[in-house]
Amino acid sequence: MSTKPPRIALTKDLSISRIVCGLWQVADIEKNGTVIDPDSGADILQAYARDGFDTFDMADHYGSAELIAGRLLSRCQIGQRPAAFTKWCPEPGPMSAEVVRRGVEERLARLGVDKVDLLQFHWWSFEHPAWLDALHEMQRLREEGLIGALGVTNFDAGHLALALADGIEIASNQVSFSLVDRRAAGALSTLCAESGVKLLAYGTLCGGFLSEKWLGKPEPTSIADWSRSKYKRFIDTAGGWAPFQSILSAASTIAAKHGVSISNVASRWVLEHQSVAATIVGARIGENEHRGDNLNVFSFALDAEDHAALKAAFAKTQPIPGDCGDEYRKPPFLTASGDLSHHLDAIPSVYSAQPVPGRPGRLRVSSGSVWEPIAGYSRAVRIDNRIVVSGTTATHGADRCVAPGNAGAQATYILDKIAASISALGGRMEDVIRTRIYLRDANQWEPVSRAHGRAFATVLPANTLIEAGGLIGDYEVEIEAEAICD
Repeated sequence: MSTKPPRIALTKDLSISRIVCGLWQVADIEKNGTVIDPDSGADILQAYARDGFDTFDMADHYGSAELIAGRLLSRCQIGQRPAAFTKWCPEPGPMSAEVVRRGVEERLARLGVDKVDLLQFHWWSFEHPAWLDALHEMQRLREEGLIGALGVTNFDAGHLALALADGIEIASNQVSFSLVDRRAAGALSTLCAESGVKLLAYGTLCGGFLSEKWLGKPEPTSIADWSRSKYKRFIDTAGGWAPFQSILSAASTIAAKHGVSISNVASRWVLEHQSVAATIVGARIGENEHRGDNLNVFSFALDAEDHAALKAAFAKTQPIPGDCGDEYRKPPFLTASGDLSHHLDAIPSVYSAQPVPGRPGRLRVSSGSVWEPIAGYSRAVRIDNRIVVSGTTATHGADRCVAPGNAGAQATYILDKIAASISALGGRMEDVIRTRIYLRDANQWEPVSRAHGRAFATVLPANTLIEAGGLIGDYEVEIEAEAICD
């Protein structure tokens, strides 16, 4: 067995370890005001790098992780430095070139580098469309040389496809992926195989639950730390403690067969997915380190018997609902606090409702399209408990068409726009009772219908889909909706 983790080319210019060291623990350590000494922290990371664990992942909100990693990078010559990934997770709002540049330059300053090896972008609500503005500006900064590779975090398949169709060159998507949370093995992996985007998988050990420590043990009644609390929510959503024990038992049998640990089996299962470039394992700062055990994941491979045993255990669980990233955006929220309050106080709406003069109780919203005042219509109108949304196209800002020629990507964007319109008027997508879809080309029914299905899988409104022929401009699809609020 190799004494160092194998490597993989994330891009033609960026080689990374297949085990990435995640630095989220820094935020946990520092949450009560304690600050890790940068040199002491860098000493610990340097030991990891020396053993081949030389790829580090952090974020703007991981306490002083960027400063610690920056101190390590300052000790190394260019060309011999570890790879440093970080994330920019801005609050939703207008994304001007200045806002994006400030966010990127802050990452550069904290890391003490001229270029971020991989800068990953997270967005809290796709109903606010400025995420596309941010990614386009980040792509310009990549061309300027401030960013080596551009990644995203917690993007579902539909929105990753939309970003790619709109011309964003994305190297990676960091998502939850484990024996418990298997969402990434579906549509997202299919898209990655088609596009070349690689997955960076976190949560592969479910905050430590996927280990011998919990095999055959009673369900914990209270959990103090943030990370483990989050992953217990995943276990609960997947059916609870008993089905989880079935997964642990199957993994334990496989581990004994190969002479490895349950954690090794959990990581190996994720790494064997073609779309996965690497798993992210927490770097232990001030605690016991498990670098030797982590290397065991490369000492064996799962065979058909192993996969059959795991599949049988999976059958006893409930699939985590939705797609990757939904845990931050849609109920059931699976973040530690149970909603977004751990991260944000509120999600601002891109639209604002305005009263209609002379019509008491009537509200309307405008999306800012150049055509609304010219043609004399509103994006949506609310009368009493009824909301009616005009035919909506993939117009971004005043007049730019998103993802020209791609009907499925446009439908994803349109449905976000409809959701934002309804939300601004006090409704929810769950209130929608009817939609109508107009296609330029009837042959594009399937990607559009799949986008509609992702938005309304549990709502199931009445729907009509027709070929309308010559839609104006580069628009492939137009959708309208009607909702009745409780």
